[in-house]
Amino acid sequence: MTARPPKRTPRSAKPAAGIDSQSYAAFVSDLKRKIVEARHRASLSVNRELILLYWTIGRDILARQEREGWGTKVIDRLADDLRQAFPEMTGLSSRNLKYMRSFAEAWPDGDFVQQVVALLPWGHNVRLLDAIKASEERAWYARQAIENGWSRNVLAHQIDSNLFARQGSALTNFSRTLPAEQSELAQQILKDPYTFDFLALGPEMLERDLERGLIEHLRLLILELGKGFAFVGSQYHLEVGGQDYYLDLLFYHLRLRCYVVIELKIEDFKPEFAGKMNFYLSAVDEQLRHPDDKPTIGIILCKGRNEVIVEYALRDSSKPMGVAQYQLSAALPPQLEEDLPTVAEFAREFPLMSVVKLRIEIERAVRDLAEKRGVVFDRPVGIMNMLRDLRRHGAMPASTEQMVGALQTMNAASHGVDVDSEAAKRAVEIGTVFLTELKALNADG
Repeated sequence: MTARPPKRTPRSAKPAAGIDSQSYAAFVSDLKRKIVEARHRASLSVNRELILLYWTIGRDILARQEREGWGTKVIDRLADDLRQAFPEMTGLSSRNLKYMRSFAEAWPDGDFVQQVVALLPWGHNVRLLDAIKASEERAWYARQAIENGWSRNVLAHQIDSNLFARQGSALTNFSRTLPAEQSELAQQILKDPYTFDFLALGPEMLERDLERGLIEHLRLLILELGKGFAFVGSQYHLEVGGQDYYLDLLFYHLRLRCYVVIELKIEDFKPEFAGKMNFYLSAVDEQLRHPDDKPTIGIILCKGRNEVIVEYALRDSSKPMGVAQYQLSAALPPQLEEDLPTVAEFAREFPLMSVVKLRIEIERAVRDLAEKRGVVFDRPVGIMNMLRDLRRHGAMPASTEQMVGALQTMNAASHGVDVDSEAAKRAVEIGTVFLTELKALNADG
C-alpha cells in the first residue's frame, strides 16, 4: 500500500492565532457601546422629527383658526381626512390633533421646541400639557426630564410631589460659606421637603430604621436626591482624637466636586444638630478631602423645622450646611414602582457611583504609600502622576500598568462623564485588585 503524501497547507492559509480574552472582551464592549449609541441616536432622531411634525400641525391649525375664524369642529373633520389619507399612521385622532394645537400654543418658541421639547417623547409632552399651566414651571420640568432621563411615570411622580417648588428651597448658609460659583449650584441640588414615599415606616420608627430603609432603597434615594450624587457609605467611620464617630450617610457630588454629609433626624430641628454637623464637616475636610476638592457640604434632614431657629443656628457657622425636611407616605404608587429602574438598570444608569468611590479609596491609599516612602508632591497632582513619582522610589503593585489604563475610565467618571457600564465594571475589577496590592505594600511599610 502506497503511503499518502502529507496534506499540504495552502500558502494563503495562516495558523489560527490565540485570542487574548481581555483584548477580545474590550473589543466586544466597544462594539456594543457603538451599537447602543447609534440606536439611541436613531431613536432620538425619529422622535424629534415626530414631535416637530406635531408642533407644525398644531401651529398651522392655530394659524388657520385665527385667520379663517374656524371653530373647534374643524379638528374633527381634519382628523377624518388625515386618517383617510394616512391609514397606516397612528396619532391623527381628533383628540391628538387637539393636543397638537395645545402643544403649539404652549410652546410658541420654535427654537425652544427644537432644542428641548423635541427631545422628549410625545407622552411626556402630553403629561406636561395636562399637569402644568405655568410656562416657566413646564419648561423647568421638560429640562429636568431630559437631563435626568425620567420616564413618563417618574415625570408624573415628580410633578405630583411638587419638585419644582421643593428644589432649591432648603434653608442654608451657602451664600456666605461657599464661593459664588459653587453656592448657587449647591443651593439648587437641595430640596425641601424631601419625599421618601418609597419607605413604609410607622410613627414609632427609630433613626436607624430610617437610615436602613434609605440604604435598602438606595436607587430610589438617589432618584430623590438627584443626579450627581455618588454613594460612598453609611455609618461611615471617622476617628477624631482617639474617639470613633459615624456619619449617617456620606456621598460625593460629581458636579460640585465635594463630599456631602447627610445626617438623619426623626425629630424637629434643634440648634445642637448644627454644631454636631459643623464638627463632622471639619473632620471630613481634614481626613478625606483632597486639595482639589471643594469644601464639604452638610445636609441635616429633619422631620420638621422652625425657620427662625434654623437661621440662628446657621448664622455664625463657617461650614456650608443646609437644613431640610422629609416626608414619608405609606407606600410607593404601584405604577411608579413598576416604572422605576431595577437594580440591574440602576447599575447601568449610575456606573459612576462604584467607580468614583473606588477612585477615592485608591487615591487615599496612594497618598498613604507616598507618605511612608517620604515622597512629597509639590502641588496637587492626579493619581497618574503620583504613580509615576512613586515608581521611582520603590516597588509598585504588579497591576500598576493595568491600573493606568483603568484610570482613564475612573477620571472620566469622576468628572461626571457618562461611562460605558462594561468599561466601568472592568475598571472596578482592576481597581479592586490594585487597591488590595496597595494596602499590602502599606502594611509592609
